[in-house]
Amino acid sequence: MLTIFVLALAGLGAGALNAIAGGGTFLTFPALVWAGVPPIMANATATFAALPGYVGSAWAYRGDIERGGKPPLAHLVGAAVVGGLAGAGLLLVTPEELFSGVVPWLLLIATAAFALGPAFVRRLARSGRTMSDPAALGLVFAVSVYGGYFNGGLGIMLLAAFGIIGMTNLHRMNGLKNLMSVVLSVVSVATYTVAGLIDWGNLLVVGLSCALGGYLGAVLARRVQNTALLRLLIIAIGLIMTALFFLRAAG
Repeated sequence: MLTIFVLALAGLGAGALNAIAGGGTFLTFPALVWAGVPPIMANATATFAALPGYVGSAWAYRGDIERGGKPPLAHLVGAAVVGGLAGAGLLLVTPEELFSGVVPWLLLIATAAFALGPAFVRRLARSGRTMSDPAALGLVFAVSVYGGYFNGGLGIMLLAAFGIIGMTNLHRMNGLKNLMSVVLSVVSVATYTVAGLIDWGNLLVVGLSCALGGYLGAVLARRVQNTALLRLLIIAIGLIMTALFFLRAAG
């Protein structure tokens, strides 16, 4: 019962965090590892569990999703599909021990990207430079490879990428982030399922709570005006989880 409670609580919190600014897998991935799920299977299961929450959040944000602008939405989705397939395929050939050692660094990269992204965007704006469509799509592809390989911090990485591309409205960025996360997760989950990497028992608990948390979080996030506090919350969570996984790897 304790395991079910912890997984349900982690899923609820993760769904809400993913809807608000990303980083929900910082909760579900370690919770699944704590429950005894091997790291690669925990990563795959956490990715699947986040999918219902992404769908619920994308629906709640449907009025905010960026439909125009550059690059076109269809091109962004295409880059996400190709990158997600590449990342998921890479995970399948990664040894368990190597993956466990890489996880803390992936979490650190995701947190740093989210923390430093806005400052980088401001520097680009002051310099007058803008990112070309091919470069923007290349960046989205690279983040999608990361997302297909490791779902932890995916929302954070996507938000950082959108900021670097030049998007400024955090609510629109959240809507697009959730839509892209749906696309990436579907591609990755299909690959993981074929490879037999899903822990179906724990998935039911985490997935249902993620879906509920995702919808509630999206409704709440659209009412939040002080987005700086949201950024600080996600950065803090990312740093804490990074430190815990470095300690786990050292032990």
